[in-house]
Amino acid sequence: MGIIQKQAIKGTVYTYIGAFLGLINVVILFPRILSTDEIGLINILLAYAMVLSQFGSLGFNSATTRMFTYFKTDDNKHNGFLFLNLIVSLVGFLLVLGVFMLLKPILLSNNDNADSSQLLFKYFFYIVPLLFFTLFFNAFDHYNKVLFNAVRGTFLREFVPKVLILIVIILYVFDFLNFSQFVFSYVCAFCSPSVIIMILLIKDKQFNLRPNFKFLTKDMKKTLLSVSLFGIITSAIGIVILNIDRIMIERMLGLSSAGIYATSFFFGTFIILPARSLNKISSAVISDSWKNNDIENINKIYYKSTLTQLIIGSFLLIGIWGNIDNIIILMTEKFEAGRYVILFVSLAFFTDMASGVSSAILTNSKKYRIQAVFLIIMILLLISANFILIQKYHIVGAAIALFISKFIFNLIKYFYLWYRFKLQPFDYRSLLVIIIAISVYGITYLIPEFELFYIDIIVRSSAITLLFGVLIFSFKISEDINNGFIEYLHKLMSIFNKK
Repeated sequence: MGIIQKQAIKGTVYTYIGAFLGLINVVILFPRILSTDEIGLINILLAYAMVLSQFGSLGFNSATTRMFTYFKTDDNKHNGFLFLNLIVSLVGFLLVLGVFMLLKPILLSNNDNADSSQLLFKYFFYIVPLLFFTLFFNAFDHYNKVLFNAVRGTFLREFVPKVLILIVIILYVFDFLNFSQFVFSYVCAFCSPSVIIMILLIKDKQFNLRPNFKFLTKDMKKTLLSVSLFGIITSAIGIVILNIDRIMIERMLGLSSAGIYATSFFFGTFIILPARSLNKISSAVISDSWKNNDIENINKIYYKSTLTQLIIGSFLLIGIWGNIDNIIILMTEKFEAGRYVILFVSLAFFTDMASGVSSAILTNSKKYRIQAVFLIIMILLLISANFILIQKYHIVGAAIALFISKFIFNLIKYFYLWYRFKLQPFDYRSLLVIIIAISVYGITYLIPEFELFYIDIIVRSSAITLLFGVLIFSFKISEDINNGFIEYLHKLMSIFNKK
């Protein structure tokens, strides 16, 4: 897959370095220095900003992915595309900000916990800068992506803020910052990638704000409007799906429950991390393939991405659940209620991994509008399930609702792509991966528990990695993984031979 493999590997490396820093921040440090209410506050501020920013984009990020190929020019002016992008983002920000101010009294009402209400009321205004900078970072990131530089956005989103947040935590622990200053610095850390990515675009001479209204013909405007309207639905619903659970938990159960859920949710997101870089760069390549009607290349990308993600997702799933007791110790006992949140959130994202780049294929196809229908079905199902299951099973109910919704959503996409385009990414290798994963997980029960949890993590994780890796390699399930591993060994051996 050439450029996809190269950037996906780089992006995945940055993503997992960022995830490791996130592990230190979110799982090890936050539970020990902040209350569950304070953790819930930080996550709720981010959740509102993420949701609002997607509506604020007015769907134009989808237009960037799908339509930039028609604007692109060799002189880097790209027919005024960046100017158009930023104007739409600014208008979207002002519209969403107006709606947000109108809804503020409702969003701050009906909280039974007085302490939680006061905490949220005090820092609620931080949603505005988070919204602004998140909105413009997403616009710049999508622009970078269609210039075939998806790695930059991944690095800035996954790595930079977490390094800055770690510094903020250290300053807070040693009393250089009080809690109010901590929250302010935390918000600044999340806003920083927007400024950096803009500076880098200027440095690359890709920041051209000269408009070209002549290029915007009647047909082009009509297409941009159509794609953007679709994008409002797909992008907004996509981010709502990732944040609605903690918002509903905060509304129904309070900030403390939202804090426990958000911390537990973090482990589930480990499953989907490898797919982020792959999907970002694949979208641009798939868009070009649809433009050239290259179904064979699309099918190849679909098959390879599904198999690779199924292997990685299975490995991470058994790795996380095989270490669940150690994870609870790592988070401290006050997060015991999040044990099964971790399981069901992990299973939810595993279904995403097993679907490969199906969303990118649908979004960039002529049938892109059907993706909106599927997403609407999913969000309605998710909200309904949350209302029912949160009341009955509390935060675990939200995780179950997410799993059910994602499973049905990905199943619908699979059957549609199979029926409409004859694209089918599964074969006997897919089943073999599942069998290997279940077998390796079963074998971990034979490993005795060690008194020191960090020793247990090392031994248990090493056993899972060795067994799973040997079986996947021996059965030659993935040509890409086997070739990549052999290539890595050759490079390693050449280094030692030079020495």
